[in-house]
Amino acid sequence: MSGQELIDHLLAPAGQVMLVIGIAEVLKKTGCPVKYIPLIDLVLGLASGIFVCGIELGYGFLKGVTAGLAIGLSACGLFSGIKNTLQKLTKW
Repeated sequence: MSGQELIDHLLAPAGQVMLVIGIAEVLKKTGCPVKYIPLIDLVLGLASGIFVCGIELGYGFLKGVTAGLAIGLSACGLFSGIKNTLQKLTKW
């Protein structure tokens, strides 16, 4: 596996997850109801996966959708996991 393939397969999706978390945080700070953040994460993840993985990296639409779902769900779970952990740590 070349260095570029490693970046394409591992680092690009990780960066997409961080981007989705960041955009969702900005939306939340601007007044978007918190209950819609998981849906926003999923939509942003799907869009990102289809565009970056499906089109730019040439994996095709179905692999882009699959990657997008993984990105959106990871963004939602990663954010809530960190939030819950920090809440529990501050209670000690």
